[in-house]
Parts: sequence; C-alpha cells; structure tokens
Amino acid sequence: MSYFTSAEEVYLYLGGVFREANTHPEVGPVLKASGITLRLDYTGPDSSITVLMKEPEIVVIEGDSDLEPDVRLAMSADNGNKFWRGEYNVAVGLAKGQVKAKGPVTQILKLVPLTKPLFPVYRELVGKKDAGN
Repeated sequence: MSYFTSAEEVYLYLGGVFREANTHPEVGPVLKASGITLRLDYTGPDSSITVLMKEPEIVVIEGDSDLEPDVRLAMSADNGNKFWRGEYNVAVGLAKGQVKAKGPVTQILKLVPLTKPLFPVYRELVGKKDAGN
C-alpha cells in the first residue's frame, strides 16, 4: 500500500518540504540561486509538482502546469517520501530505472546532497501522519 492516500497528501508533504526550504538558512539560498525549474511527476497517487527555484522565493505549483521545466523527474510518490527521509538515493534510482529523467539531470544531482539539511524538516512534516499510521 502506498504511503500517500491522495494527491493532496503528496502536495502537502512533498510540496511542503520545498515550501519549507524557502526559509531554511542553508538550503533556501542555494536552491533559489540555482535558477532551476523542476517538475516532479509522481505515481501512487498520480500527482505533479512544479518547483521554481529562483529568486526571490521558491514557488511550488501543485498539479499540471504549462511551465516548461529545465528538468523533469518521474518516480513513485513512495520513493519521493523515502528520499526526503534520507532513505533513497536518486542517482541509484536513475541507474535502476526507478526514476525517469528529462533534461540536464546533472543540475539536479548537484543539488541533491545540499538538500540533506531538509530531511529532519520533512520528517517533522510527516510526523503527525506517521503517528496516525
């Protein structure tokens, strides 16, 4: 069974961690400086998040968007959840075909290690959900 029961939960938690990044003293400035537009397409449940990592703030768009992303990643929402818990390696997922990518993936892979300080933020976000499961 999937960790998330609806697209709304995906937006709340997987989108929420990017919203939290806006005010994170370490990660926020780095992501904003990257200038990357990232689209994440999830399955189980089907959902899409577009993240504009640009100054002056990170913007999260839930659902379909007409914006053309620099990088597009597709994976299960469960793997997205595992990533933000620090339990899933995106580079290994790409190699195994569990994560599909379009665009200059190296841009995102450079940012992945820098997101590590957000793992406790994500675990706090999903804490109430975990307590109820």
